[in-house]
Amino acid sequence: MKEKAKWTRIIYIIGVVALLIGAIDPLEGSVLIMAGSALLALSAYVTSDRHSKIFTASLILIVIGVVFMFYFSSLGGFGGTSTLSRWWSLLILPFPIGWLIIITVLIRRAIENKSQKVA
Repeated sequence: MKEKAKWTRIIYIIGVVALLIGAIDPLEGSVLIMAGSALLALSAYVTSDRHSKIFTASLILIVIGVVFMFYFSSLGGFGGTSTLSRWWSLLILPFPIGWLIIITVLIRRAIENKSQKVA
């Protein structure tokens, strides 16, 4: 049982670090953010964490947003001289929304853990 807890903790930490490093450049780091959110979702699922569904839903949002972002990038973007309207950029919104949800949950967990250690 300790072996399971050890590797899931390592995956959790790697996922958090990947999310934070990927946020430095969201376009280039989107693959890193996607991998980090997948590691967080895997860690939460294996440990039967209460935030498992939130991490999984956020992973799905991030994947959808990143796929559209790469697709639009391959078409030359939108707005300006492109044939795509700027309204198409709304399909990229799940990416930052999913990232913000994960960061919010991680901050909330840190605050809860801090208050439990004090009490």
